[in-house]
Amino acid sequence: MSNETLFLAGFLVFILIILAIDLSMGRKSGGVVTMKKAGLMSFFVVALSMCFYFVLITYGHLLHGIDSMEKLQSVISRHNHPVKIIPQDLEHSIQLYNQNLGLEYLTGYIVEYALSVDNIFVMILIFTAFGVAPKNYHRVLFWGILGAIVMRFIFIFVGAALIAKFSWIMYVFGAFLIITGIKMFLEKDKDEQIDTQNHPIVKFANRYFKVHNQFVGSRFWVTVDGVRKMTPLFIVLLIVEATDLIFAVDSIPAIFSVTKDPYIVFFSNIFAIIGLRSMFFLLAGILDKFRFLKIGLSALLTFIGLKMIFHSFLEGWGFETSHSLLIIVSILAISIGASLLFPEKKKERKLKYDPEHDDHQRH
Repeated sequence: MSNETLFLAGFLVFILIILAIDLSMGRKSGGVVTMKKAGLMSFFVVALSMCFYFVLITYGHLLHGIDSMEKLQSVISRHNHPVKIIPQDLEHSIQLYNQNLGLEYLTGYIVEYALSVDNIFVMILIFTAFGVAPKNYHRVLFWGILGAIVMRFIFIFVGAALIAKFSWIMYVFGAFLIITGIKMFLEKDKDEQIDTQNHPIVKFANRYFKVHNQFVGSRFWVTVDGVRKMTPLFIVLLIVEATDLIFAVDSIPAIFSVTKDPYIVFFSNIFAIIGLRSMFFLLAGILDKFRFLKIGLSALLTFIGLKMIFHSFLEGWGFETSHSLLIIVSILAISIGASLLFPEKKKERKLKYDPEHDDHQRH
């Protein structure tokens, strides 16, 4: 078994333990997550993410089993790490490699965490539109994130294989992110809504499955008169999964602009994802206060897209991962700071989901 497989297996076991602990805590509290609990959980997850950063800068070379100068040179070349090794000094060269690995992980983590904020906004719309009870948010988000981990794993390693074989895909990803960033800026003031009755997943579920006409506590499936039916809560879970899939198309290429090492992309992605649920409960009530955050995220995506397109020129000019981190943090800090300095009140909008409507439509 390779070092990469062992490292990845250990990481996944670690993540599953965290999720299991979180699930048990959610059951004990009846699914209700207070601001205090969300804050503590967010702090805990971020602290774990930072601990992993220190693991990488200390033992990162063990990920790819680097034990010689030849192996170090091979890994740096394969993943295009901006590291200048010191000939005849393996120990110091490994230190430089580990420091860069940790910096790439940290930058990718911040990018993914920032882009998750837009994901949270959409999740709030979904829960509000379908009339999901707050006590069921935790259950939907838990299983949604578990599914997201599986999808991200597939996306990231397939993406890494494609980039390794077709380097021009980086330019495609870059152009896509620029277009996405510009689109996000142009639609920053758009009043987003979810048409619950005509949503593609709602139509799909009603066409191919038996769907119960009302929520049944926190259950995803229910048996009525001997017939097993899908509850509206499971439809909401499917929509959350589909939403994450859409966001992954933006966020994963963005992190590949920071590092080509699929393991670092995966680690940073997963740590950001497991922090998404606690951040949801922490920001759900105050997200509307960050009025300039979408502008910041659009600038962030545009910068990353430009970096992917002009990466060869930037490397020639000495542009390093630390420079990317500084620009990314500055963009986020300015957008958040401006939002707090120049607040704007927004009207609350609610759209309720009527399961009875779909039930009548089927008949």
